[in-house]
Amino acid sequence: MRAAFLAIGDEIVGGLTTDTNSGFLATELKPLGVQPVAGFAVADDEDDIIRALRRALEEAELVVCTGGLGPTADDLTTACVAKLAGRELVLDEPSLRAIEERFRARALEMSPNNRKQALFPEGSTIFANPNGTAPGFICPVEVDGTTRHVACFPGVPRETREMVPASLVPWVAARTPDQKFASRSFSTFGLAESKLDELLEGAIDPSEARLAFRAAFPRMQVRVTVFGRPDEDLDPRLDDLEARIRERLGNAIYAVGDEGMEETVGRLLRERGLTLAVAESCTGGKIGDRVTDVPGSSEYFLLGVATYANEAKVRVLGVSEATLAEHGAVSTQTAEEMAAGVRKLAGADLGIATTGIAGPGGGTPEKPVGTLCIGLAWEGGQWSRRYDVGNRGREWLKGMAAQIALDRVRQWLLGVAD
Repeated sequence: MRAAFLAIGDEIVGGLTTDTNSGFLATELKPLGVQPVAGFAVADDEDDIIRALRRALEEAELVVCTGGLGPTADDLTTACVAKLAGRELVLDEPSLRAIEERFRARALEMSPNNRKQALFPEGSTIFANPNGTAPGFICPVEVDGTTRHVACFPGVPRETREMVPASLVPWVAARTPDQKFASRSFSTFGLAESKLDELLEGAIDPSEARLAFRAAFPRMQVRVTVFGRPDEDLDPRLDDLEARIRERLGNAIYAVGDEGMEETVGRLLRERGLTLAVAESCTGGKIGDRVTDVPGSSEYFLLGVATYANEAKVRVLGVSEATLAEHGAVSTQTAEEMAAGVRKLAGADLGIATTGIAGPGGGTPEKPVGTLCIGLAWEGGQWSRRYDVGNRGREWLKGMAAQIALDRVRQWLLGVAD
């Protein structure tokens, strides 16, 4: 099967938003034997959308669109697909009830235009959206006497990334009933895609399985996919392949599947009966936010403070003024004292701290923008390290710093931190 991808939205064409959905879709579908052949971006204009759909259907049996499924007047995707397919828009009552319930659960009034999101081209297969008001759908379209399909998903990446594996992937797989597939993903941190490729070279023969890499900042994922007969148990083959991958990548693998670093750390803390406190400077609360995104984190997360100013580091965490004067706020010495201070303040088993220069200003030849210092403290010991991660913008550095800090906690919990 050949597939084309269509990203719809003025913000994408205008460069205000980057299309990350098309790459994700290609990665998800490729293990099923789907060949990506074309990609398009088009503005919120009916004529442009229909023209792009026609062109895409000339190239591929499956066209996957993202964006334009909202309730406003400029959300035109559904109507354009219906017009192209020559099908009436019909109301799907289960979708409407799900949208109404979503508003009701949040004590919000549903606008009349949200009803539009429950209209679909007649004969479509509808895909539920657990994270938003816009369901997806797939609609058959006749092209020169053959039936092709247009699948549509929300433009919000978080919604599409959950919907596609649960809906589109099984739909495609069902169209090859003589073949069964299974995949296993490994979340890694600390190795670039090129290094992962180098380390795994020769570990798996292409006749055994397909390897794919996907960057999902701040992690890199490795996925292995195997194919077999419909009645075949593929888990033993995946177990064998996993053992080979782990032998090559070792501790760089922190989770199987899409588990985030904060979930891995939380699970390890819970299993060991330990608690954590966090002192953040350059990350500004990002670590605490991620840790508390995990349900049940109150069992192990005691305290998070954003001590941005030097005065706060001294007054709240007990960082020595002499340390700040001699080494500066961005130093391994300060990071260690911050970690020890927050651990003592919270009465926690572990304290982790971040301090760095996020830019765009503030850098020096000795400490350029992108300098990051992490400190870790526990009863009877402490650890710190300086990282020079480069100047890639404030948001990137904060995200990277939070991931490095959480990874250091993970490695300490596993007994492998140096």
